[in-house]
Amino acid sequence: MTKLGIAIHGGAGTIRKSQMSLPKENNYREGLKEALLEGWKYLNENKSSVDAVERAVEVLENNSLFNAGRGSVFTNSGKHEMDASIMNGSNLDAGCVSNISNVKNPIRLARSIMDCSEFVYLNGRGAEEFARQMNLDFESDEYFFDKYRHEQYIDAIKENKVKLDHSGDPYSSETKLGTVGAVALDNKGNLAAATSTGGITNKKYERIGDSSIIGAGTYANNITCAVSCTGQGEFFIRTVAAYEVSALMEYRQLSLEEACNIVVNIKVKEIGGDGGLIAIDKDCNISLKFNTEGMYRAYISSNSDIYIGIYS
Repeated sequence: MTKLGIAIHGGAGTIRKSQMSLPKENNYREGLKEALLEGWKYLNENKSSVDAVERAVEVLENNSLFNAGRGSVFTNSGKHEMDASIMNGSNLDAGCVSNISNVKNPIRLARSIMDCSEFVYLNGRGAEEFARQMNLDFESDEYFFDKYRHEQYIDAIKENKVKLDHSGDPYSSETKLGTVGAVALDNKGNLAAATSTGGITNKKYERIGDSSIIGAGTYANNITCAVSCTGQGEFFIRTVAAYEVSALMEYRQLSLEEACNIVVNIKVKEIGGDGGLIAIDKDCNISLKFNTEGMYRAYISSNSDIYIGIYS
């Protein structure tokens, strides 16, 4: 029997039910469900896992509730700088992009880099130039403006929350660790992963987190699993978190669940990192691990009905 599966996330952090209104919670759940079912539809139409994760992330990027694409937070200069990456587990092809502005769907640009260039990683204005060559959609600054995100930005500027040395608390409950991502297994047994983010509020110096870095925020390998991470990017970079899950499975013969638990609750956590990840293995096992009070997450597979979760 052919196994299919897809999991998505919309960020992790201090997400408490006591601080969430019922209408807003329902909106988050509907947003997750829409993205999940879009990716699931692709898999059931015999499209590739790469197509499925790209489509699921694209839907999340179009939803201003999530910190990616249209819902991206503001940098210190009042702009939007977005990062994304995608990886094909069948051949280890990958595409990555960082610090881009006005590109409607950064994940589509990452896919174009993977499929239509000799490169893996493009940054900033050069990446935007390539997006124009690929005839990708651009949007005005007004498209990316969100009142709630702007209020976060004003508060962060006043309090000088984000600093280069990460002193203080740049990841408060009002600026949750926002990233979106998807992992999938298709009917040919191929795995894929994709991740996209708007970064952190009041970001300075064109900082780049883990979301656009293969091995840190995104990884896929048919031998083992596909992984997409969310959280304090510096810690996921330092632990090479996404690849570490795969390595633990390949070289220590751990299960997906065991490997994800070690990475999230030991390796990342012991150096002070918060966040989580989603992962799926070649046998369609799915793991959703996080060490925060919540993570927007959902999955569906041949082995299970639809699941949507927010709180721990």
